[in-house]
Amino acid sequence: MSKNTRIHREHWYSGILEALQMYIPGNKLYHTMPAKRARTGTLFILPFIIGFLFFMVRPLILSLQMSLNEVNLIRGGGFTMTWNDFYNYHYALQTDPNFNEYLVQEIGRMAINTIATLVLSFVIAVILNQKFKGRILCRIIFFLPVILSSGVLPGIESSNEFFNMMTDIGKSVEESSGVNVSLALQELLQVSGVAGDIFDVVFQMIDAIYDIVMSSGIQIIVFLSGLQAISPSLYEAADVEGCSAWESFWKITFPMVSPLLLVNCIYTIIDFFMKNDNRVIEKINDVMYGVRMDFGAASAMSWIYFGVALLFIGISTFIITRAVKSYE
Repeated sequence: MSKNTRIHREHWYSGILEALQMYIPGNKLYHTMPAKRARTGTLFILPFIIGFLFFMVRPLILSLQMSLNEVNLIRGGGFTMTWNDFYNYHYALQTDPNFNEYLVQEIGRMAINTIATLVLSFVIAVILNQKFKGRILCRIIFFLPVILSSGVLPGIESSNEFFNMMTDIGKSVEESSGVNVSLALQELLQVSGVAGDIFDVVFQMIDAIYDIVMSSGIQIIVFLSGLQAISPSLYEAADVEGCSAWESFWKITFPMVSPLLLVNCIYTIIDFFMKNDNRVIEKINDVMYGVRMDFGAASAMSWIYFGVALLFIGISTFIITRAVKSYE
């Protein structure tokens, strides 16, 4: 074992020990301010922990078992499981004609939407942090999509006859005229030799602007809380030194808020992978509740999808922590 590895492991063990001591009365860390904040935070997430242990652990274990077995439904209720090793995973990755295609498409869409959401939410948070008339109203407006998308707006979009009628009219007009503004502009740039892969990404963001705005409310709040925590004395000192607003942004604002990039990035990735309009989730539901009703294959697809989400969270964490570390 190398010296750096040993030091890193000892530091990790000491960190775990200190974290445990914050919850155990009778030691010097228990009455410190970080310990009090840690216990307060634990109380806030305690309902989730209890709910996860009582309602999520058993279904997760059962889903993992199903992914490794052939599941046969019993008429009248119940099911039986027959061990078939990794056949369901082999079916999902090599036999099913659509799963891999949908998975790759959603990964690309997730990467684009995540970057666009982080950039948009950060820019809006910086604007909302400025002093101007109607600032509170603007903050409410940008947070409204979070409330609406929690259940009200999807119901309106799916059941509102007027909304569906307007959507059908828009599609009919586009089909009858044969004009798609985004596609037409993209083709025009390609003919002129300007467009490339970068413009393809930009146009994908433009086409998904509705979803990006609807899913950026929480990120705006997180960035805004970080911006409000920056001491005004830092900007006053920068003004005394003759820094411009642009220099203050890159030397003070962005470095101080950059640790929140990791929080928002993880939240955005998870939020995207859980969207109802996700083609992978639609495929999993079709396999589970469609003609085949193959619970084993659907469970294998779910675990593959879950693994991909964890992989991208790990990659994002690695990249962002390395980038943020340089500002510490």
